Amino acid sequence: MKITTIALGAVCLLASCGGGEKQSPIDRHALVTRNNPHVTEIDPLASLSVGNGRFAFTVDATGLQTFPEHYSPGVPLGTQSEWGWHSFPNPEGYRHEEVLGDVELFGRHGLYAMQFNEPARKKGASDWFRVNPHRLHLGVVGLEITGPEGVKAGPDAVSGIDQRLDLWNGVINSTFTTSGTQYSVSTVCDPDEDLVAARITTSGAMPGGVNFRFPYPTGQHSDDACDWTSPAKHTTRIISQDESGAVLERRLDGTVYYVAINWEQPAVLQEKEAHYWVLSPAGDGSELVFTCGFYEELPAGPGRRFDEAAAAAAAHRQAYWNDGGVVDFSLCTDERAAELERRVVLSQYLTSIQCAGSSPPQESGLTYNTWFGRPHLEMHWWHGAHFPLWGRPHLLENSLGWYRDVAYDHASEIARRQNFDGVRWMKMTDPWAGEAPSNVGSFLIWQQPHIIYFAELMYRADPSPETVEKYRDVVFATADFMYSFAVYDAMEGRFVLEGMIPAQETLRASTTVNPPFELSYWHFAMETAQKWRERAGLSKNLEWEELIDKLSPLAYNDDGLYLASEDATDTYIDIRFTSDHMAVLGALGILPKCKLVREDYMENTLEWVWDNWNWGKTWGWDFPMTAMNAARLGRQDLAVGALLMDKRTNTYLVSGHNYQDTRLRIYMPGNGGLLTAVAMMAAGWDGAPDIPNPGFPQDGSWNVRWEGLERMP
Repeated sequence: MKITTIALGAVCLLASCGGGEKQSPIDRHALVTRNNPHVTEIDPLASLSVGNGRFAFTVDATGLQTFPEHYSPGVPLGTQSEWGWHSFPNPEGYRHEEVLGDVELFGRHGLYAMQFNEPARKKGASDWFRVNPHRLHLGVVGLEITGPEGVKAGPDAVSGIDQRLDLWNGVINSTFTTSGTQYSVSTVCDPDEDLVAARITTSGAMPGGVNFRFPYPTGQHSDDACDWTSPAKHTTRIISQDESGAVLERRLDGTVYYVAINWEQPAVLQEKEAHYWVLSPAGDGSELVFTCGFYEELPAGPGRRFDEAAAAAAAHRQAYWNDGGVVDFSLCTDERAAELERRVVLSQYLTSIQCAGSSPPQESGLTYNTWFGRPHLEMHWWHGAHFPLWGRPHLLENSLGWYRDVAYDHASEIARRQNFDGVRWMKMTDPWAGEAPSNVGSFLIWQQPHIIYFAELMYRADPSPETVEKYRDVVFATADFMYSFAVYDAMEGRFVLEGMIPAQETLRASTTVNPPFELSYWHFAMETAQKWRERAGLSKNLEWEELIDKLSPLAYNDDGLYLASEDATDTYIDIRFTSDHMAVLGALGILPKCKLVREDYMENTLEWVWDNWNWGKTWGWDFPMTAMNAARLGRQDLAVGALLMDKRTNTYLVSGHNYQDTRLRIYMPGNGGLLTAVAMMAAGWDGAPDIPNPGFPQDGSWNVRWEGLERMP
């Protein structure tokens, strides 16, 4: 693996830091810890998480999941893993073939997974396959706090809250008082196991202990995945126990998993009611130290003790912060710089604990379910493209084997039934690459080139024959689909993209022709695939070369403004074309300049979008996409302005999560997009001006120092 962070860590050079002379290495500890989140009240939007990239545990102001119902409408207190999935029973015997509809788009037929309203059988099948499988909440682990009368305390009984997430060591330290008792709680996640560990001390005898509660899933589109009203539909039972631990078996229909609870002081584990267990200190104990691990298979023995887990978590987090990239804004004089630094540091933490597993993540990470907990492949670029740019390509590579080893055969079958070559990557999927019925997602196409972009990032990180061998087949099969998807217009001598819903999802598959971002992405990906053929010792594919040469240019109007698509001639009077994603800007921003794009027209379009777009109808990644476009066009003022624009969907909570609305309270693509844009603006891009921090204003107010970043394509 090519490593650049060692040299950059030793000395920060002019080319990378924006200073006039050589500068000392960045104090990474100071940079990270000055951005530790601090919580001082019960706030449903201020929950904090620990995790390891494959598993995350989210807590309230008590340091555990004490008040999950209170936090449910905010950022829920999830316990989620990449393996924890469930499907409801299927007594009707629905088959996936029943959700397929024969769709004609521009004269081409294909079978697509659809949502049906009738007849009843097809509606039932599409409803079932849309909901199943769904991601599980594995279990609530909270404080069992009882007052003087033995009544369980609520959020109003908690005061004196002082909670901090120690980013450097990966521990949440919480203190508070309730009913005259002061609590101190430290919470960590094991970096190697799906295990949470906590140390609880109280100023007197602990009133209560810790509870372990296990819900049935709701199967809802967007919620905390906790149905507390169906105890008869699942079982929780102890299958082994000794004086210091117990293993519980969870059965939910066809899903089985295990929960191992271990404690270090004398304590008693008792069943309070079905699916509700309480661990209490023996006698008048004032300390309770425990671990709770979640396992897909029966664990062979107890996991690490608290001190071991805490030490491992600290070593893991410190290694993360000391390796790869960091950006220091402390020398900037622009008053917005400190907030941008906070967002960047917290986004690094959040994406590493929620989006670095072995399969593409869901849009809300491992915190709570949105879209039933399913991954959306078009969002994978936003979740993961930043990792190599921040010098951590292995965190992206973790999920890339999924395309090759898990999803490939499914993607090949999807392409065949839609009468295309190669492999087609669908939008809304699951860990086994199943296709969820969707009247939008089934027609989305901009996720198709992502794996080629990812492969190129991995090659830039490690330009070796081993990298070529690892990704070549999936790159070539992806390009085969892209070539077969394009239509050759013999009358005009050009290739056309038609019959898809583009990234700007307000457009229709039945009418959309040549959306600008997709055209540019096709050009970039097909050119890149040709490079991969040469790297593999193969000659160029002549059919691909013709497509590259004859791909349609981006459509524009008489004012020199790019259109949302070639058919969208009324772009500037139709609200469908001025809301949702301003994807046209991605054609030069996410992507490098290509022959399809005129920079003067793109700059005209950027300025028009800036002044006229319906910014209230955007998403979190639209702001970094705009910033990347502005940076490439030399509009550094707009680049920074986009990253810090004061809009609801560009809000970053105390935890660092990107807030969207009351349904989508966190949105990981916004965090990943922010990191991609900042890396690009600092380290530059292929063809960037040879100046420090080319994407930031050059007036002296943005003296940005950085280490360990890589140039963007």
